[in-house]
Amino acid sequence: MSNPAAEAVVADPASLKPSPRVVISALGVTQILAWGSSYYLPAVLAKPIAADTGWSLAWVVGGLSAGLLAAGLVAPWVGRTIDAKGGRPVLTASSLLLGAGLGTLAFAHNLPVYLLAWLLMGVGMGAGLYDAAFATLGRLYGKQARGAITTLTLWGGFASTVCWPLSAYLVEHLGWRGACAVYAAIQIFISLPLHAFLLPGIHAARPDGKPAGNPSEAASAAVLTGTLRTRAFLLLATVLTLGAVTASMIGVHLLTFLQTHGLELAGAVALGALVGPSQVGARVVEMAFGRHYHPIWTMIASVSLVATGVILLAAGFPILALALALYGAGNGIGSIAKGTLPLALFGPFGYASLMGRLAMPSLLAQALSPSLGAFLIEWRGPDAALAVLAAVAALNLGLVGLLWMTSRPTMAT
Repeated sequence: MSNPAAEAVVADPASLKPSPRVVISALGVTQILAWGSSYYLPAVLAKPIAADTGWSLAWVVGGLSAGLLAAGLVAPWVGRTIDAKGGRPVLTASSLLLGAGLGTLAFAHNLPVYLLAWLLMGVGMGAGLYDAAFATLGRLYGKQARGAITTLTLWGGFASTVCWPLSAYLVEHLGWRGACAVYAAIQIFISLPLHAFLLPGIHAARPDGKPAGNPSEAASAAVLTGTLRTRAFLLLATVLTLGAVTASMIGVHLLTFLQTHGLELAGAVALGALVGPSQVGARVVEMAFGRHYHPIWTMIASVSLVATGVILLAAGFPILALALALYGAGNGIGSIAKGTLPLALFGPFGYASLMGRLAMPSLLAQALSPSLGAFLIEWRGPDAALAVLAAVAALNLGLVGLLWMTSRPTMAT
């Protein structure tokens, strides 16, 4: 005699949900590969590309800015799609787009094709980096997604550690075009299957076309509504955008800032390497203790640490390692707050769409900030650029204080 229940399961394999550990591990691997083959790619490949093609380094690095602009523009659409259909189709598409962009990059023999490749990769970045992954986890696990998001940032923290040496090895043995081709193959043959076969499919789009989710779950949770919700959204979007400005400018110009303190390039590189371990270390601490407190405190700690580190750096504090460690720690847990705080403030209903709206200004800021930093450095010098960053970080500290006051109704849970 047939088993109707078993037949139903076979008929709808997408209803089988892998364990959270499997899902997070799969996303962890794909996040490392996505960040390493897109955002972190120019750090190793920019100079070899410029040397081989004769294009200026500014244009070569500008490809990443073009990609980030594309990522920002598609972010709201990505969020709405994840709300309606789940993260699996979006993240699978991101692997295809990154693979196509990297393949195009490998065969780019003129600048327009090179920039087109980065636009393709940018859409893939918008559909496949942290914002999309966080939205996917929030869509899957609702209010319980905080631990999953925190764990995923630990995986992502190793992207440069894994992929910078890999990129250097590939460039040395295959050239920059060969490196891009290998990364394209990695996206198609590793990341795409992980997204397609290990992420659950969600067929929960509401017939009225509203974001997928459970409205009763949002109604029963202590989330912001009305004017407080609007105010909190605007404050959070501003805090995240100013944080992106700071992180992007420092990420690109840190060595220049350090060399103004009298360091040689080798010394600046050695000190700059402290940022990565500080990020991961702070995430480990947050993972251990974060479940005991509201995510607003993670955001406050993040903005405070970043502001302290940047202000110390701008003030010429003699112990530069401490300034960089504080900055790195704040930047590290900021990634966690970016995913967990919206969930706590606004609830899981429509979370993915909300993440897409929050991501758009941050990604656009990341795209434009390195050029703004370069302009400030050329116009007024590195010290003036650092002073501007210190002012931005101090402003963000005040804004996160206002966000704390606005979020207090959610802090009882």
